[in-house]
Amino acid sequence: MSHLAIIPLLLPLFTGIFLLLLREQRIYVKRAISGISSIALIAVAATLLCTVSDGNILVYSLSNWPAPFGIVLMADRLAALLVLTTSLLSLFALVYAMGGTDRQGRQFHILFQLQLFGLNGAFLTGDLFNLFVFFEVLLLASYSLLLHGGGRKRIRSGLHFVVINVVGSSLFLIAAGVLYGILGTLNMADLAVKVTQVSPDNVGLIKAAALLLFVVFALKAALLPLYLWLPSAYSQTSAPAAALFAIMTKVGAYSILRVYTLIFGNEAGPLANLLDGWLLGMALATIVIGSFGLLGSKRLRQQIAYLVVISAGTLLTGFSLESQAGIAAGLYYLPHTTFATAALFLLADLIVQRRDQIEDRLEAGLVITRQKFLGATFFILAIIASGLPPLSGFLGKFMLLRAALEHPALPYIMAIILTNGLLTVIAMARTGTLFFFEAHAVDTSTNTYIKQGAPERLRVRELLPILSLLSLCVLMTFWAGPINRYCLDTANQLLDTQSYIHAVLGRGEP
Repeated sequence: MSHLAIIPLLLPLFTGIFLLLLREQRIYVKRAISGISSIALIAVAATLLCTVSDGNILVYSLSNWPAPFGIVLMADRLAALLVLTTSLLSLFALVYAMGGTDRQGRQFHILFQLQLFGLNGAFLTGDLFNLFVFFEVLLLASYSLLLHGGGRKRIRSGLHFVVINVVGSSLFLIAAGVLYGILGTLNMADLAVKVTQVSPDNVGLIKAAALLLFVVFALKAALLPLYLWLPSAYSQTSAPAAALFAIMTKVGAYSILRVYTLIFGNEAGPLANLLDGWLLGMALATIVIGSFGLLGSKRLRQQIAYLVVISAGTLLTGFSLESQAGIAAGLYYLPHTTFATAALFLLADLIVQRRDQIEDRLEAGLVITRQKFLGATFFILAIIASGLPPLSGFLGKFMLLRAALEHPALPYIMAIILTNGLLTVIAMARTGTLFFFEAHAVDTSTNTYIKQGAPERLRVRELLPILSLLSLCVLMTFWAGPINRYCLDTANQLLDTQSYIHAVLGRGEP
């Protein structure tokens, strides 16, 4: 039994515990420990992805208790892809935080590592109860990171965030209890076997529990109408936390993909394909509402938060096609949109530091220092986020539309995806014009066009994360062929539920 599947959990967990017990007050020591751990996590995640890329499924049974009785961690192509995406994102968010954000609270690095523990655990767990546990870890860490640095607006947004997520956790617990009461297990592979054997008398209860789970996952993924908590929360928190939160909605999308292909997929008998007709409509509606929110936003960070909402709808549109090509398109789009929105959150912070009291409001203000460089970076990221050719956003949407060619809802999918791209271009162009071309106001206190005390230089710790995330999006364009092949293989493995069941339980067709 390989221990590789558990290392992405143990590394951030032990790092967080070590930082807690160390009681070290010198910030550079905390930064060094957290940074080394994040770099090591990338190495582990890359090794994990290489190990499973040939189709292997790594199963780790804690204390050698066999499934379905013990706790099982499972690493396949899908889990490895998401762990690597999280690891890369976390390093660059952490480096940016080292520019000074981590000084705003004593426990930032501990909470950051706890967040990574929850994220990786959600992607690697093999049973619903531990998925619930990792959701709770994520709630605790993300709520604390959301409030990091204080402020009335953050507290108000944090309250909304925690209340709605606590409600979601309660629904999750109820759904898991119903499933366990009827089927006697919460192991995902075992559930996939037992739902095919459920008696007709219990089908209604199982459906109710499955739909409750969908509500919870849709809340995490920020699907319509459960997205309202996200724009406020993401736009009010610190830039590094918002950048790391770019992967949070993908936890909900991953859970939907995993549970409703494995447990309630094509082979689930009367419980098969429960989300047919639901998921696609909700995903497309999320894109539409997100587009209106993007156009109606009055602040840059709120705009970026709505880009996260739109990306969730686009991602789940691909997953809802229930085909190998559709799922693969969604999987290609997932890291692209994660890196792009994270880079935009970090860039927005640099812009706000150089504006006057209007901060990130969409108004013409003072000329910002390093305007040409920041403007050029914003322009490239806007192209990526809008899905314009030739970069990764365009390729992801092209793959999605190609996968939908034979779907009966093709006209609606094409109209909404293309219209959203146009509206995103309009919104981002308006923002870029106001920030970089119409800046003309005069600071009356100094009679200058530049904010007094604005940073003149761009520090490496600020530039490196943004340019690295942007570079990852560009590299996804050049490596689109190999990445798409990996995503197609991942989708094929995901749809082959018998291989998963055989790997975990040792029965079923390998």
